[in-house]
Amino acid sequence: MTKKTFTAAIAALTLVGTTALAGSHSETGNPMVGGAPMFADKTIVENAVNSADHETLVAAVKAAGLVETLSGEGPFTVFAPTDAAFAMLQDGTVETLLKPENKAMLQKVLTCHVVSADAMSMAIKGMVDDDGGMHPVPTVGGCTLQASYSGDTIMLKDERGRTAKVTIADVKQSNGVIHVIDTVLLPAM
Repeated sequence: MTKKTFTAAIAALTLVGTTALAGSHSETGNPMVGGAPMFADKTIVENAVNSADHETLVAAVKAAGLVETLSGEGPFTVFAPTDAAFAMLQDGTVETLLKPENKAMLQKVLTCHVVSADAMSMAIKGMVDDDGGMHPVPTVGGCTLQASYSGDTIMLKDERGRTAKVTIADVKQSNGVIHVIDTVLLPAM
């Protein structure tokens, strides 16, 4: 499937309808993330900085020089690992990635969590169904994730065979959508 076809499929399926899959909702209709309301009229970066569960991700985005990109028009879908997800990496991994000399590797890891589309959960599930249970998701970082789901839980497998679960879905942003995940997705080495 080409990027253009992928984007068109997402747009068409998004129009069919979307539902939030997780927990408490703020007054904006969006789920709360990291104890903070997520506002649909703010960018991915503007919302992420308020989440107590995404301090490592925000620091990494800043260190990688991706703040301007993820504040741009988009649309972007960001699979956002929590601080607990980063803590599950081998000791020293985050500190090593945050060093200036490792900026390119950090950018690669982070952009493997970003899709150049506005992919709501129902659209992802529809593509998974259309592909017989597993759908390839090309990222802006050049990685291909494999999406699947069980019940209401969307899962993403990275190129190393690691699986992340979406714990909070469909957090609308002015320039896309965030899906909170419980594992850092890594590119093939």
